[in-house]
Amino acid sequence: MKQIKQRLIALTLLLAAGLTAAAQEDKGFEISKNLEIFANIYKNLHTNYVDDVDPGKTMKVAIDAMLASMDPYTNYYAESDMEDVRLQVMGQYGGIGSLIHQEGDKIYIAEPYEGLPADKAGIRIGDRILAVNGESTEGKNTQAVSAAMRGQAGTPLTLKLERDGKEFDVTLTRGEIKLPNVSYSGMVANGTIGYIRLDEFTQDAAKHVRDAFRALKRDNPGMKGVILDLRGNGGGLMGEAVDIVNIWVKPNELVVETKGKIASKNLKSRTRMAAEDLEIPVAVLINGSSASASEIVSGSLQDLDRAVIIGGRSYGKGLVQNILPMPYNSQMKVTVSKYFIPSGRCIQAIDYKHRDENGRAVKVPDSLKTAFKTRNGRTVYDGFGIEPDVEVEHETSSLLSIALYNRFHFFNYAKKYHKEHPTIAPAGQFEITDEIYNDFVNYLSDKTYDYTTYTENIINDLRKVAEEENYMDNLKQQIDQLEKTYKDAKKEDLMRNRTEISQLLKDAILLHYYYRKGCIEGALADDPDVKKAVEILTNPTEYNRILNK
Repeated sequence: MKQIKQRLIALTLLLAAGLTAAAQEDKGFEISKNLEIFANIYKNLHTNYVDDVDPGKTMKVAIDAMLASMDPYTNYYAESDMEDVRLQVMGQYGGIGSLIHQEGDKIYIAEPYEGLPADKAGIRIGDRILAVNGESTEGKNTQAVSAAMRGQAGTPLTLKLERDGKEFDVTLTRGEIKLPNVSYSGMVANGTIGYIRLDEFTQDAAKHVRDAFRALKRDNPGMKGVILDLRGNGGGLMGEAVDIVNIWVKPNELVVETKGKIASKNLKSRTRMAAEDLEIPVAVLINGSSASASEIVSGSLQDLDRAVIIGGRSYGKGLVQNILPMPYNSQMKVTVSKYFIPSGRCIQAIDYKHRDENGRAVKVPDSLKTAFKTRNGRTVYDGFGIEPDVEVEHETSSLLSIALYNRFHFFNYAKKYHKEHPTIAPAGQFEITDEIYNDFVNYLSDKTYDYTTYTENIINDLRKVAEEENYMDNLKQQIDQLEKTYKDAKKEDLMRNRTEISQLLKDAILLHYYYRKGCIEGALADDPDVKKAVEILTNPTEYNRILNK
C-alpha cells in the first residue's frame, strides 16, 4: 500500500512538472510570437508609412503605452533621462541649484537653494531669466529652461537676468547638486520637543536623521520627545527607511518584508545597529502625500507600538521597484514585489491588476481589507495606506487663497517687501502684522485674481434655469438682489480668510530672507499636526494609552 501511495505521489509530481513545463513553453511561444508581430509592425510602419517616422520617438511611445498598462512606477528611461534617475535615487544632479517658475511667457527664479551655485553667485528669488548661454528663453517653458541650465558638474553656464528693470549677466559653474534629506531640525514647545523634517529617502537619509537626532539630544538634555515629519515625503530607498526605524528600535527587529514573483529575491529587512534611544516618546507626522518608504517607517513604528502616528491617512504605495540596466545606457524601473510591514499587512491601496470600464485602476475594496494586530494588540488594517492613530482635521484651502497663489501675488508681494525691508525678525518670531496685511490688501487693489465660488455657480445656474423655464420676469429682481448681496459679501473674503492668507504670505516672505529652513521654522508654531504631537508627547499617560502600553 505504501509503495502504491509513493508511486501515486511520484506520478502526481511528474504530471505537475509536465503541466508547468507545458505552461512555460506556452508562455514562451506567446512571447516569441508577439515579439515577432511587433517587430514586423515596427518595420512595416517605417518602410511604408506616408510620412517620415522618428524611430526613437515611435519606440518610446510604444514602450510607454505598454508600461502604462502595469502601474505608474514601472518606467523606461532613455539615456537622455539619466539625470532624472539620479535625482530620484540619489537626490543628486548637475546644475545650479535653483527652482524656477513661469508667469505668462516669462521665466523667473523661484527659489535658489542655500549655499549652492545659484545662491553663491548672488542670484535672487524673482530674477527673470532672459537667456541661458546666449539662447533666449522667449517662447520656452520651465521644462526647456531647466534642461538648458542642467549639465555636467564643473561646466560653465551664463545667464542673462533682469532685476528691477536692469539686465545683467551672471557666469557660474554648475555643481553636483545634492538636495538635503533633512531640510530642518530644531526644538518646539519651548525647547522640550525635538522636531526633524525629512523630505526624501535618498542616499544617506538615515545618517542625516540620526545625526539630527543626536544633535537635538546633545544640545537639549531635557528633551521629552521627538517628532519625525514625513508629510509630503513620497519615499525613496527602502534600506534608508529600515535604518531610520533602527534609530528608535533595537537590533534584529523585522521592519519590512518584500514578496514578489522571484522567490530568491524576496527579502526580510531587519534593524542591524544599536538604537539611539529606545525610551524617548516618538510621534510621526503623515498625510496623503506620504508614500512608500514613508509608509515603511510610519507603518512599522506603528506595528511595533514604538511611535504615535499623527495627521492624515497616507498614500498607500506598497510596491517596490528595482532599476535594471538596459542596452545603450538606458534603464528600466520595474515593480518587482510588494512590501509587508511587521504586523504582516501590505498597505498598497490601489489594485493595478484590476481596472474599471474606463481603464482606471481601482482601490482595494473594504470587503477585502484584513485586520492585523500590532505588538501590543491594537487592530490595524491592510489595503489603504497607514491610518494615523490620531487624525487631525485640516481646513481645505479657500478658492481665494488658491487664486492668489496661482497668480503669484504672494510671491510678487514678498519680492516687493524684501526690497523695502532689508531685515526682519528671526524666522521663528516673524509674524504678519495688521500693517503688513493691510499693505498686502492695498497691493491687491489693482491686481487680477478672479475666482468663482460655489455660491456664484449656484446663482448663475439659478439665473440660467429661470430663463429656460420662463420664470425670469418674476424672479429677476430677487436674483439680481441675491447676486448683489453675495458680491458685497465676497469683498470681505480677504478678511474672512485672513488666517490662511497670512500663513501663505508669511511663507513667501520668509523664503526671501531665510531660505526653505526659515519657512519650515516659521510655520511650526501654527501647525495643527505639530500642536497635536506636542500635546501627546508631553502627556505620558495619553501617549501610553494610545499605544496600549
